[in-house]
Amino acid sequence: MLRSTALFLASALAVSAAQLDVWSARPEIRTVEPGSALKLGGQRDGDLYRPRLTNTGKTPVHVKEVALFRIAHNLPDATAFYGESFQMLSQTAGTLGQPIDLAYDELKHYKIPQPADAKAVTGMITLTLPEGGLTMLLGFTSCQRFSGRFYLGPKSIEVVLDTEGLALGPGEWWDLEEFLYTTGPNRAALLAKLADRIDRNHPPLQFKTPPAGWCSWYCFGARVTARNVMDNLGAIAHDAPQLKYVQLDDGYQPAMGDWLETGNAFGGDVQGVLQAIRKQGFEPAIWVAPFIAEAGSHVFRQHPGWFMKGPDGKPLPADKVTFQGWRRGPWYALDGTNPEVRKHLESLFRTMRQQWGVTYFKLDANFWGAMHGGILHDPKATRIEAYRRGMEAVLRGAGDGFILGCNHPIWASFGLIHGSRSSGDIKRTWDTFQKVARQNLNRNWQNGRLWWNDPDAVTLSGDMPETEYRFHATAVMASGGLVLSGDDLNTLPPARLEMLKKLLPPTGVAAEFEDQRLQVGMVRMKDRALVCLFNWSDGPDKLSFKLPRAGDVTDLWSGHDYGRQQGAMEVALRPHEGTVLVVR
Repeated sequence: MLRSTALFLASALAVSAAQLDVWSARPEIRTVEPGSALKLGGQRDGDLYRPRLTNTGKTPVHVKEVALFRIAHNLPDATAFYGESFQMLSQTAGTLGQPIDLAYDELKHYKIPQPADAKAVTGMITLTLPEGGLTMLLGFTSCQRFSGRFYLGPKSIEVVLDTEGLALGPGEWWDLEEFLYTTGPNRAALLAKLADRIDRNHPPLQFKTPPAGWCSWYCFGARVTARNVMDNLGAIAHDAPQLKYVQLDDGYQPAMGDWLETGNAFGGDVQGVLQAIRKQGFEPAIWVAPFIAEAGSHVFRQHPGWFMKGPDGKPLPADKVTFQGWRRGPWYALDGTNPEVRKHLESLFRTMRQQWGVTYFKLDANFWGAMHGGILHDPKATRIEAYRRGMEAVLRGAGDGFILGCNHPIWASFGLIHGSRSSGDIKRTWDTFQKVARQNLNRNWQNGRLWWNDPDAVTLSGDMPETEYRFHATAVMASGGLVLSGDDLNTLPPARLEMLKKLLPPTGVAAEFEDQRLQVGMVRMKDRALVCLFNWSDGPDKLSFKLPRAGDVTDLWSGHDYGRQQGAMEVALRPHEGTVLVVR
């Protein structure tokens, strides 16, 4: 049980004393009704805490959020910071004094509410001191009903559960989400501990190895045709048969939401294309955004009662509360607490799996299944529950198919997906290559533990410098996750095709980095080790490192033979260059 003394956590600048005394905290419960008779208790087990909120009064109380801990600290501004997000396309890094968005800002882009005087992140944070390397990790290890967040203010941190203003009846209680606070000198070990505890609360879906394949989006976009897919199927069969999954991406459907129909522009029958993929000995894969629909779709016009509602009782357009959607918006969000919606989702995916033969589903726009601000069919449910119930219906329909989550609420997806997109969309520019690499590599702790990470497609076509393609391919190798080609393989130069083939099959093992500069990453495998090296700068650089084992060292991309090596090595890299050293 938490002590009821007032919370003020003072962390000394000296490494030996720089730990947050989290467990001395008194909570703050923020409600709609003043003077509410609420009690926060729970169980403490070492570095874990399982909170429970009870209404000891005689009237219902609407609870906006529960601040489990309000932490004042004296950590230096130079403390390295990393924080996860509610939505996959947001991450925060940098330092406590200067946090940096690695992708979209949750408030500006997704309009997720947060205090005006704080920076909000979701799920977990790490704090690494500039001297001595001690790391503190604070993280939520479950996400059954409520989203766990962190509010960073000037010299303060709040650890908060968003209870969405739901009513807690007299004599009722909520078991809130489990929380972990741990410290140590090895940041990677702390992240592994977090992942292990998440797995205990949300057993991961099993899929033996990360898939490899091809997708249509990054060469044909929404204008993809049946001929485009068939032409690349031929190239895959001839040149890269390890690309087992052939994915038809966004563009085949006539409207967002009508996933079992074929648009006129596609120029062919979707089922016929999928059957052709199967006949050639490959696995049919398809893109679906199960939780959204556009206003002109058949599903929206025929079933308006299936969607999250606004205060007026009508379906809520996404642009009223968040980002409207990137194509054919504003979108409307299906309500996973509605039994009819769950029947629809289960039927949709059962049709695609059993009748269409699809074995790989890329789910996109999943965030809208947990969209904030909507009124749900089940008034006692949170948006986390709406999403999780909908995803459980998807899984029932998809059977043994592989499920990839994209644009998803990360914590809410625990135990519901086989693969997780771990970055924003790739684009053939250096700025995007390095941004996407940084996003992916910061999530290496998830790969092979919670799910397989998807670093997005490998795009090796175009006329960028060879060094930048090596950087991009090295980042995909270092992620240890899925490998999907995003190029028109009929036009890919032979040398780039060979680079792609060297990424196959995926290793399934993510690199572990020396520090958050992400310059030297080690991939440890049974028969070999890989040293992934990155020069993020605009000038040449020399990287020094210690080999994980003695052995014969060769450069994966150039084939350069370094001979027998052990101990320390130094490798010179050109601007924007990455490479992989194979140690056998």
